[in-house]
Amino acid sequence: MREVRLSVNGRSVAAAVEPRTTLADFVRERALLTGTHLGCEHGVCGACTVLLDGVAVRSCLLLAVQAEGSEVTTVEALAAGGELHPLQDALHRHHGLQCGFCTAGILMSLAELWPRRGEVTREEIMDCLGGHLCRCTGYVGIVRAVEDAFGLGAAGAAG
Repeated sequence: MREVRLSVNGRSVAAAVEPRTTLADFVRERALLTGTHLGCEHGVCGACTVLLDGVAVRSCLLLAVQAEGSEVTTVEALAAGGELHPLQDALHRHHGLQCGFCTAGILMSLAELWPRRGEVTREEIMDCLGGHLCRCTGYVGIVRAVEDAFGLGAAGAAG
């Protein structure tokens, strides 16, 4: 067992874990934040994406011990003060979610781009979304929502 200490959504979380415990398992089982989902556990589906020191990573591919001392941001930190984050609001308005399994990972990948939203290109967004699998909605609503949130194109009103 190894002691791992992380800041998760601004809260210090420390736990003794097996050296091969993934960051995803640490977040879900030690920080008790279950918004981070485990899908393929091979880094392909993107459902487990979190921000590690501001960079989107697949938490199923990273060991908790590798993240020692880092700041982890999960989907639970996006909404603030009872208000949805603009990305969450756009996905809701454009019907960009259904079962929601993939949504947390999509949101966290986009959250990496959010601070640069005035400079982000459509290609960057499509590249970002390309690393996520959604088996429910298809991608039309998701793309419309993201374009709307980032102020790209004429995504227009929900529909």
